[in-house]
Amino acid sequence: QVQLVESGGGLVQAGGSLRLSCTASGRTFSSAVMGWFRQAPGKEREFVAAITWSDGNTVYADSVKGRFTISRDNAKNTVYLQMLSLNPEDTAVYYCAAPPATIATMSTYAWVYTYWGQGTQVTVSS
Repeated sequence: QVQLVESGGGLVQAGGSLRLSCTASGRTFSSAVMGWFRQAPGKEREFVAAITWSDGNTVYADSVKGRFTISRDNAKNTVYLQMLSLNPEDTAVYYCAAPPATIATMSTYAWVYTYWGQGTQVTVSS
């Protein structure tokens, strides 16, 4: 059983910053990639960023490029999402996700990811 647990969400004013964390656990956890997605009310879940455990390669959605940074701590099985210059359009529930171990490359498609955390709310006020 694989578990992903997010933390770090909250309420912040526009222009502010937050750091999200996602810790993976479980005897069978061996995903090569971790991703962050978000879902705003009434909208589809959208890709935010992804990272590879092995060499830290990253990919970002255009909407967050230059403002968000994804990183990982292999020793802690934890990935982070540092979010700067937040704006109200970033308001959403943020999810971390991991694909099956057979997927070795980063993907921006939610359907590729098998394991999902419970989500953490990020609210940016104007």
